[in-house]
Amino acid sequence: MNANTAGMHIRPYHASDIQAVTSLWRACDLTRPWNDPLEDIARKLTVQPELLFIGEVGAHIVASVMAGFDGHRGWVNYLAVLPAYRRQGHGEALMRHVEQALLAMGCSKLNLQVRSANGHVLDFYRAIGYVQDDVVSMGRRLITDGPG
Repeated sequence: MNANTAGMHIRPYHASDIQAVTSLWRACDLTRPWNDPLEDIARKLTVQPELLFIGEVGAHIVASVMAGFDGHRGWVNYLAVLPAYRRQGHGEALMRHVEQALLAMGCSKLNLQVRSANGHVLDFYRAIGYVQDDVVSMGRRLITDGPG
């Protein structure tokens, strides 16, 4: 599934993208010491690798998104758009692309998590139709990639 939306070409991730994608995630402040981005990509490539998408403008990787579907819910992680390319429709284009890919798999609901301090990100998702669910997000780390 390839698309050209909002002046950005959306395509599946390729192994040669790893440095550009991890640099993108760092530039967007998505990485944390306890989540090694190289490990996160390696793990993703073992489960539904076709749901890791890259956005390119020209020959430059400017955006990415990682999605998954467990048969009940879809999930989105690592939506990233380089700061210089924001507010041009690239984030929404990637989200619509993911929605279509998950819908094709039979996914009826898409969930995502946003750090509560990321007000501008919350505003972005609200603007494209996402609403806050009345749930408490809980987690338990099973593998620690680094301190934390």
